[in-house]
Amino acid sequence: MTNKLKYFVGNWKMFGSFSSLKNIYRIHRFCVKFNKARKKNKIILCVPNTLIYFFTKKFRSKIISIGAQNCHHHQTKGSFTGSVNAKMLKNVGAKYIILGHSESRHEGDTNQLIKKKIKSALNQQLYVIFCIGETYSEKIRKKTFSVLKNQLKSSMDKKINLNNIIIAYEPVWSIGTGKIPKIDSLRNIFRFIKNEFKKNLKTKTSPPVLYGGSVNDKNITKFTSILEIDGFLIGGASRSSKKFIDIIKNYYK
Repeated sequence: MTNKLKYFVGNWKMFGSFSSLKNIYRIHRFCVKFNKARKKNKIILCVPNTLIYFFTKKFRSKIISIGAQNCHHHQTKGSFTGSVNAKMLKNVGAKYIILGHSESRHEGDTNQLIKKKIKSALNQQLYVIFCIGETYSEKIRKKTFSVLKNQLKSSMDKKINLNNIIIAYEPVWSIGTGKIPKIDSLRNIFRFIKNEFKKNLKTKTSPPVLYGGSVNDKNITKFTSILEIDGFLIGGASRSSKKFIDIIKNYYK
């Protein structure tokens, strides 16, 4: 079963400034005029923490939501120098949060730590975009399915609010390389993720599952035949309003 909405999520990473607000306005103007898919899309821009409050106060839209990119796992105030928790992000206007991204895992986030972060974010009614994916070494050793299964099982709690979970499949070997998985392989992986989620969490429905990894305005058309894909987590291309708009536009060609 596929979800009705198509998600286009931008991950700005450590880029952006107050002047980047003009990029959001451009994306918004496009979405308002793009009748072909206006009611079918959900646009989410996950920006640096320093921009969340400014963007949410200066810009209000039913079409575009602002999100964060990570948080500390501790749910209350504490002696964690330089850290920001989910409650703080919620208070400054974030609606969504990316957790489990491969870059965060590379910096030390384990499945167990990610599980605490997910629980903390959900307790603040944030929508969690939970990233999973295999490395190139795991891929060539045919470990993709076992890695994804372990990441899902180790980071998900059966007691959490499943309605606030979005899964993003990001093969680590694809991020920033320009390489994308084969279509048949992607189709099988997305079916596996949705089935594994329902099996582990003992639910009859699966969350939206997005694809991330070198998504751009040129290759986006390759994904249109994969009905199991519910949207995209877009990295570098999302920092350019033109490239981000072209991704949405070209997807519906």
